[in-house]
Amino acid sequence: MIAVLCLLALVGSALAATPVTISQHWDGGFKGEPCVQITTTIHAWKAHLQFSDDIASLEVWNASPQKINNREYLLVNDWETLNPGQNFCFVFIGHGTGDLNPQVYIYFEGMDGPQDNIGGGGSPSTGGGTSGGGGFTGTGTSGGSAGSSSNKDYGQALKQSILFYDAQRSGQLPPNNPIPWRGNSAMGDCVQGGWYDAGDHVKFGLPMSSSAHLLAWSVVKFKAGYEAAGQLDMMLDALRTPLDYFMAGWKGDKFIAQVGDGNADHAYWGRPEDMNMNRPCKWIDGGTPGSDITGESAAALAAGSIAFKTKDAAYSARLLTAAKSLYAFSKAHRGVFHGSAPFYGSSGDKDEMCDGGVWLYKATQDAQYLNDAKANADLGTGWALSWDDKRVACQTLLWEETKDAQYKAPVEGFFNSWQPGSMTYTPCGLAWRDKWGSNRYAGNAAFIALVAADTGIMTGKLQKWANEQINYLLGDNHHNGGCFSYEIGYGSKFPQHPHHRGASFGHQLNGALVGGPDQNDGYNDSQDDYVANEVATDYNAGFHGALAALSTLQKAGSLPSTNNKCPCN
Repeated sequence: MIAVLCLLALVGSALAATPVTISQHWDGGFKGEPCVQITTTIHAWKAHLQFSDDIASLEVWNASPQKINNREYLLVNDWETLNPGQNFCFVFIGHGTGDLNPQVYIYFEGMDGPQDNIGGGGSPSTGGGTSGGGGFTGTGTSGGSAGSSSNKDYGQALKQSILFYDAQRSGQLPPNNPIPWRGNSAMGDCVQGGWYDAGDHVKFGLPMSSSAHLLAWSVVKFKAGYEAAGQLDMMLDALRTPLDYFMAGWKGDKFIAQVGDGNADHAYWGRPEDMNMNRPCKWIDGGTPGSDITGESAAALAAGSIAFKTKDAAYSARLLTAAKSLYAFSKAHRGVFHGSAPFYGSSGDKDEMCDGGVWLYKATQDAQYLNDAKANADLGTGWALSWDDKRVACQTLLWEETKDAQYKAPVEGFFNSWQPGSMTYTPCGLAWRDKWGSNRYAGNAAFIALVAADTGIMTGKLQKWANEQINYLLGDNHHNGGCFSYEIGYGSKFPQHPHHRGASFGHQLNGALVGGPDQNDGYNDSQDDYVANEVATDYNAGFHGALAALSTLQKAGSLPSTNNKCPCN
């Protein structure tokens, strides 16, 4: 009690301070969730955290903590501006001795007046605005407008997303691992490495190959965006994880399709470092086809060979060699993989084989690969760009290589099918394809829109539409009072309780894009709600690529004029 009284006297004599909610505590640490009403503009910021108990160390993801003494830390952020009326919330982890549950207060330098402890969370909002979205209208010229959101930092969002992929690593972690709460795991797997799929710990071939393909594509297509964000080396480092796994899992006559059992894995809620269940392997071989998985994996390897060509020529050559032989195996053993039950059953392999053929053509200029891709092209309208349906990806790649109108038409048809009237839009303007990963589908569509725009298809209109979709995901919505980012760690308000085993033990899963809202903009920030709050490598993939594209446009001063329905001002 004396310590608490001293703490209250200290903060009372300094500045009006806000009590901090301790949302979790355990032996050796605790999780704090400050939420402060900002009363004045602060360009960059410094905040003091003061504790009633001795704190050995502090983890903060949106600031640099500096230890003043055992009971006070200074948090320094040199990139973010806080604005009057903003409810600024973030998360930190404290470490010390015993089961810590201290009294904590926070105050910001340069901000006068008392602060209200407004708590966190909030109930789902139905949003505002009118039904439908803006559709593909406007010219997409550079500049701003009444509903524009020119304050988005796409490079910072891109940086956070890379951290999510780092958090999904399996196997032996590299010395430069940037995720302090992750360690080596699944070291007994038949093929080590790769990514854990989602909030679970299975390594599924189809979503991993699809995600790696889109990420490698984004590096090839929008390298300038990574350079502008200072993230090219970090991205290439992250991309090695699935590419190394694919090469390790390719044995010349068989390829790894899956590691782990979905049912057994989902019955376990714990850290990947602590797993001890049986993790069976499933293989694709001459008697068990899986050209959906091997075709897309070949595409990822071939795209990766281009992405690494100037940075690491030897590694690039290894990737291309593996891509060629795996693609040849895929051609010789056609058929979808049926052993991944209970998840990720494929509807066909033509789109994946097309992806593999186009990227091998890009990497080699061997016309046979392009002819293969054309033979596998499905010119129907894709439902979405997803781990299963990659028709619009195949069509866009073939259009880029051939400029043949037969490939351009279905790409245009795809985006016409995403207009208001053909698809549900939330009141704040998210193109809402499905309740399972609504943010994922919008992010993937935004990525392929920005790729298509770069190839000359509906350029201004698609850039504007894609930018507005990403703006929604980064805060142009009405949830929790507005300015709520669905990417964890971006901005001041974001999900606190993703459905993710490793992060649930007191850690913030920076960069993860959660499943998303319902069709009325309602969102439930609950760990148990795996519809709204699931995270996955394929949820982030297109969103991530779109961030790289927008970072490229931002660097060039060519961002389109946007008109989001619920702008975060």
